[in-house]
Amino acid sequence: MKPFRRAAILFLAVISLAADPSFTQQDPGIERKVDQVFAQFDKPDSPGCALGVVRDGNFIYKKGYGTASLELGVSLTPQSVFYMGSVSKQFTAASVVLAAEQGYLSLDDDVRKYVPEIPSYGKPITLREMLHQTSGFRDILGLLLLAGRNFEDIHPTPELLDLLSHQKALNYQPGEEYLYSNTNFFLMSVVIPRATGKPLSQFADENIFKPLGMTHTRFYDDHSVVVPGRVPAYEPRKDGGFRIDWSTNFDKIGDGGLMSSVEDLLLWDRNFYDNKLGKGTLLKEMQTPGVLNNGKKIEYALGLEISTYRGLPIVEHGGALFGYRTELLRFPQQKFSVITLCNVGTSNPRRLANQVADIYLADKLAPEPASSPAANVDSQALTGWYRDLNSHSVVLVSGSKEGLNVFGTQFKATDATHFTANGDRAEIVVEHRPNSVTRLTLSLQDSVPQILESYEPLKESEEKFAQYEGTYTSVELEATYRLAVKDGKLTLASSWQPAAELQPTIRDEFEGPFGTAIVFRRDAAGQIIGCDLFAGRVRNISFTKVIK
Repeated sequence: MKPFRRAAILFLAVISLAADPSFTQQDPGIERKVDQVFAQFDKPDSPGCALGVVRDGNFIYKKGYGTASLELGVSLTPQSVFYMGSVSKQFTAASVVLAAEQGYLSLDDDVRKYVPEIPSYGKPITLREMLHQTSGFRDILGLLLLAGRNFEDIHPTPELLDLLSHQKALNYQPGEEYLYSNTNFFLMSVVIPRATGKPLSQFADENIFKPLGMTHTRFYDDHSVVVPGRVPAYEPRKDGGFRIDWSTNFDKIGDGGLMSSVEDLLLWDRNFYDNKLGKGTLLKEMQTPGVLNNGKKIEYALGLEISTYRGLPIVEHGGALFGYRTELLRFPQQKFSVITLCNVGTSNPRRLANQVADIYLADKLAPEPASSPAANVDSQALTGWYRDLNSHSVVLVSGSKEGLNVFGTQFKATDATHFTANGDRAEIVVEHRPNSVTRLTLSLQDSVPQILESYEPLKESEEKFAQYEGTYTSVELEATYRLAVKDGKLTLASSWQPAAELQPTIRDEFEGPFGTAIVFRRDAAGQIIGCDLFAGRVRNISFTKVIK
């Protein structure tokens, strides 16, 4: 090749790179630090993550770490298309706001105006309350699992509406609490077509994806559709390697169902600084936090969390389903965002995104909270089993010189009876009560405080387990549970699921599968007549014992 021609080609390549409006060069030393954050995934035999770092509307770094398909040996890239999980919710919320701008609906409409299949619970439940996660609706994903239905099967909208139509109660009265529920956003996939005449997938495509040029983004509401560039997801096996953890049958949308890529999400992120959609209300509506009936402002807005990280305001939301884990983290004042999309269930994209932000925003972030002298409090005496007085669920608390580990979160001591985590956004207060009972009051930013009390798990005999045996039915779940004693253990079998062992906690209460708590009911004569089920985002499902 002649020197002039070689120089000309090199010049054109440089011009081409510089002309790419979505890419800005930076210090390679910073890139090496970022690569180190993702080093555990950057292997040809491991699934991993795709990353996009955005400043002023352009990528300053983007890269894939690990493998998109272990079967085909294809590497992850910023163009790889992921199932987004709950990151989808902000696009559903945006669709509702844009539909309201066009006069199809109002955010303050009662949901029963569009979905009369939902029972009346004594007062209206507005679309706005649902988008703020304050409706009280039981979680549809939890209901599916508790009903014994195969999670990976096709679940048409009429089936899901039928399940919701059988719910005789809410978790709480609308507006009284914040409790995340996928039902709220799933129902928007019913509201949008009934209000606009178009499926949510089409409405979002016409009003969001096409106007922004998001050509690789769609709501996956048809399991027969081919999605170019889609990556499968995985979970590690105990004995090494990975197993597949994804489903092409799962085509429920609204609460999830979005397919997108790092590069497409850049276009969505830009729109939060220069809105090109609708008539001008979108950004304000989506980023206005909800307010409870008592006037308390929560951090959940419309499919977005409005919060802070190390002293800086952030707007974010994550997603998780099957082996997919996703996070879109925005620092609006710095016009800086981190997009982290992973296809392995053990990844933690929010933590990874925070670590990337720590590198780029090091001179703007507040210092990590310094350990106080009280952090030397030895909390080993608090180790043990605790029971939630409201949900009846149980948790093993681990105490040490480092603090308390509760629900996988490490709380540091500020004094002998107070522990905090996540920059003081979560707090535990310890109270020693009569009869050697220890009470932990767990307070989170938006949620109602959880009261946990220590207890000693019962060691029931096979003879005592026999009183719980029998068949139990639930009208709300349209499900039948069969309880039997096997090998000295009380077991529960339902539909296609194998029998699961129940662990006794206190009298007439057991810990079951999927984090459930089963509380048995007795009549005046002391005979078991039924039970109530609690499972996180699903409260107080009633079962009746079939008496023969």
